[in-house]
Amino acid sequence: MKPDHEIELDVKDELQWDPNLDATDIAVSVKKGVVTLAGFVKNYADKYEAESAAKRVAGVLGVANDIEVRMPSVDERPDPEIARDAVAAIKSQLPISSENIKVIVKDGWVTLEGPVEWQYQRNTAETAVRRIKGVRGVSNLIQLKPRVQPSEIKRKIQDAFKRSAEIDANHITVEANGGEVVLKGTVRSWIEREEAERAAWAAPGVTKVEDRIVVSP
Repeated sequence: MKPDHEIELDVKDELQWDPNLDATDIAVSVKKGVVTLAGFVKNYADKYEAESAAKRVAGVLGVANDIEVRMPSVDERPDPEIARDAVAAIKSQLPISSENIKVIVKDGWVTLEGPVEWQYQRNTAETAVRRIKGVRGVSNLIQLKPRVQPSEIKRKIQDAFKRSAEIDANHITVEANGGEVVLKGTVRSWIEREEAERAAWAAPGVTKVEDRIVVSP
């Protein structure tokens, strides 16, 4: 297992390497493979990007994101303006399903609500509002409500694992109960764990994924 001090150095290097992130005021600590990010950034997009960068590092078993968003006064905007931009951004990315998504903004914090059929729609809506000027955070409360419950969810997920070059399908088990899926087993990296979860969410009819996969480098 990679020592904590090596993981810490690698995470710091990854934060500096990421061209989309200003990591000047981000502090990193590691204990038993779990990374804690502290300090502050100027926008929510940087906070999210810092977490993503830490997860990419080999040996990372978990990430606690305690970064604070300290937005410059010049970037602060009234909630109605943020809401209008958020609605427009979601509509541009999801022209059909956007009508089911509600946007609520309070003190710069965006909350997304409403039903959609697919997980990618839920993710796309959040991604669309993440970089809007003035946003301090995003709560994605969009619910998955597929119109039809398809059969063979378990088989479709297992087939997706086998097709993926990034997933060792032999070390992951899939349990399905209706639209709810439980993933178990071990993987070599956090990225492989996230890829397995992403593949499970992509299966039609999935409404919930409980990821119990353990990262064991």
